[in-house]
Amino acid sequence: MVKTQLHYFISGIGGSGMLPLAILLKGMGHRVSGSDRSHDQGRTPEKFRWLESQGIMLHPQDGTGVNNSISAVVVSKAVEDTVPDIVAAKALGVPIHMRAHVLIDMFNKSGTRIAVSGTSGKTTTTGMIGFMLEEAGLDPSVMNGGIFRNYITQNPYSTAFVGNGNVFVTEVDESDGAEIVCAYAPDIAIIHNITLDHQPMDYLRSMFAGFLLKTKTAILNAADDGVMEISRGFQGRTITYGTPHADIHAVDYVPHPDGCEFSVVSGSDHCNLRLRLPGRHNVSNALAAMAVAKAIGLELSKVAEILSRFEGIRRRMEVVGTKNNITVMDDFAHNPDKIAATISTLKEFPGRLLIFFQPHGYGFLKVVREELAQTFTDNLSPEDKLYFVEPLYMGGTVDKSVGSSHIVADIIAKGGHAFLMENRDSVRDAVLREAKAGDRIIIMGARDDTLSSFARDVFENLA
Repeated sequence: MVKTQLHYFISGIGGSGMLPLAILLKGMGHRVSGSDRSHDQGRTPEKFRWLESQGIMLHPQDGTGVNNSISAVVVSKAVEDTVPDIVAAKALGVPIHMRAHVLIDMFNKSGTRIAVSGTSGKTTTTGMIGFMLEEAGLDPSVMNGGIFRNYITQNPYSTAFVGNGNVFVTEVDESDGAEIVCAYAPDIAIIHNITLDHQPMDYLRSMFAGFLLKTKTAILNAADDGVMEISRGFQGRTITYGTPHADIHAVDYVPHPDGCEFSVVSGSDHCNLRLRLPGRHNVSNALAAMAVAKAIGLELSKVAEILSRFEGIRRRMEVVGTKNNITVMDDFAHNPDKIAATISTLKEFPGRLLIFFQPHGYGFLKVVREELAQTFTDNLSPEDKLYFVEPLYMGGTVDKSVGSSHIVADIIAKGGHAFLMENRDSVRDAVLREAKAGDRIIIMGARDDTLSSFARDVFENLA
């Protein structure tokens, strides 16, 4: 518990980064209230009912929830100055804090600080580390961007939890920008990979290089050339993973439809691990988590046993169900690297892919347009089907000059097959007409909780 209780008002409290922050602040003894545009629109009402059940008061996003009792209004970059909560805070002189700054302040004041970065794999790896430390009895505090499936029965929105131990684990989001990322002061920092996502590549390399300067022990993916390049000259302790010559690596990989197994080698240590998560990318995630275990002195065989019980994170290749030998999956993949990892994992086994992809923003498409089109073109087979709708738009001012129609046109120009649909209803109808035994239907995209509801809708309507 904190010595002084503050009252935080979180604008956009239902967001994937804001909800776990609200839970952390509440768990630390602060008073928390907030608003969200989705709540006003009636989207995902079950999530907001759960927030209220935790003692968090929700208000319309019209500024009425902001008053002089508020210690600070917390916002993300997605919240614009024209939002009534911000207008009200400025009129009353209530401090406005960026979400990232609040998190950094909590993190940097903690005992053992573990930060997970990179453009892909952060959430699953953070989940693995948080689960590993919790099950090992270290009682950590964890800030994650996805829901722990292991704890979902106790808490349907278990993205974050406050422990009594001195360890704090968080993922570090590159979309926050260099000023934010480089403000973290981790004892242990993972850099998974440096691939195109929210920022141009030169910017990403410079940002992650600056991030490394603040850490004591760097966990580095030896299989990523960009990661190894920026680590040259790093003066702290390093632990590498991923390649045969790395400090920790995997051998004898065997894929399974519902997971994978492999052997972990670290010097003279050797243990077997059967993950419940499929794909080589999850082998890399597990190796990064085991490198953290090595850094803090946990026994690798014990960690392997714990990770064998890790059920994963919601919306990471999550199977909604199988009917008539047709499987429906819900997946968070949204950038070229994540999409390639998902498709390559699915391609380890036979069956067509029917993919619905909803881009999570217009600005995102402007950055990754060419690479996104190439990723789908390179990884999908002629018999696969790919359906788009226009990007997620939750309101506000945004440049809509590049949309899904441009990506579809690019894919077709490269020889691929893609369809731009009017809305989700037309996608559902097209997929249901097309689906046959042996197909996998994947609902793919980020930052929109209703995608999971759509995945369930598709599954329930399978003939």
